[in-house]
Amino acid sequence: MKKFIIRIINVCVIVTALFGYNKVTLAHEQTDAEAKAEADRQNAEIAAQAGESDGSYKDGTYQGTATGFGGDITVEVTIADGKIEDVEILSAEKEDSAYLTMAKDIVPEILEAQSADVDTISGATFSSTGIKNATAQALEEGGAN
Repeated sequence: MKKFIIRIINVCVIVTALFGYNKVTLAHEQTDAEAKAEADRQNAEIAAQAGESDGSYKDGTYQGTATGFGGDITVEVTIADGKIEDVEILSAEKEDSAYLTMAKDIVPEILEAQSADVDTISGATFSSTGIKNATAQALEEGGAN
């Protein structure tokens, strides 16, 4: 009987620990989701402002920064003859390398569209959104003609 009571107490302790762990995990997920939602909102504002141009840009080299999956992504956009010639990722220190590698596929799409208003890369949504929005910010900085 003693062993049975000890086992019941052990089960209760384990169940309590699991519920506590679950509660903490859910709180962290909610905090992360809120932070990402705020970053997405800010990035969407940047993208919306940059999307107001007519596609003709002032020549020069411009930098933009936006939030990706792991942190800030900084890009350098080169404009020549009023067109986007190159988008180079200058820094993405906290990005997961696998996601960043997939997300880089958005650069040819930006060059082809001559705009940051392109679809994100499936499987690397946050990282490609960071590149897209950093490019939009750089284009906004450079201004459109």
